[in-house]
Amino acid sequence: MNNSVTNTARLLGAGLRALLVLTVVTGVIYPLAVTGVAQGLFPGRANGSEITANGKVVGSSLIGQAYNLPLKKGQETPEPDLKWFQGRPQNGLGTNSVNTRYKLILSGATNRSGDNADLIKWVKDAKAAVVKDNSTADYKVKPSDVPAEAVTSSGSGLDPDISPDYADLQVHRVAEKNGLPVAQVEKLVGEHTDGRTLGFVGEPRVNVLELNIALKDIMAKG
Repeated sequence: MNNSVTNTARLLGAGLRALLVLTVVTGVIYPLAVTGVAQGLFPGRANGSEITANGKVVGSSLIGQAYNLPLKKGQETPEPDLKWFQGRPQNGLGTNSVNTRYKLILSGATNRSGDNADLIKWVKDAKAAVVKDNSTADYKVKPSDVPAEAVTSSGSGLDPDISPDYADLQVHRVAEKNGLPVAQVEKLVGEHTDGRTLGFVGEPRVNVLELNIALKDIMAKG
């Protein structure tokens, strides 16, 4: 009986010591080491790839934002603020009335198949809106000009980038709404177009938040 109690106590003591050691190693030392290495080698990425403007953090280069007008009385869906470049359709982002901040609710895809009637209607309505919103007096957008990402959301609904084609399609509208020369806005898009990663991975892309911050800077100087 005494031996049994002694053995049990010894096993419990060993288990508690192992728990304490593993807690310190995996719960304290390892996280601190990983955090230290990340902060030392990749501080920007470790802190969430933050984007700053005028000394303030206004978002992340990894998460898209919405550029919408405030909801009007009786509205359920906000209208896009056409002074700004628009990103992909979003699934899970809240409204962004000040254009540099956002409220993240959730992320996720629509989970609808390509032949789903609701999805087909959404895409058709989105394409019609892109054509209408981006056509100006001297620049007419055709349905065939609208790239796929302009009418479909990404798997997460949080994609921060658009293709150079979609950015170019918006140039005339942004220039007209802000009273800027088209050539100046085209140059702005070119300056914020990133090529393929390592020259061959992925596709060229434009970060919408960074582009709109640069547009806002131009407007402030003008």
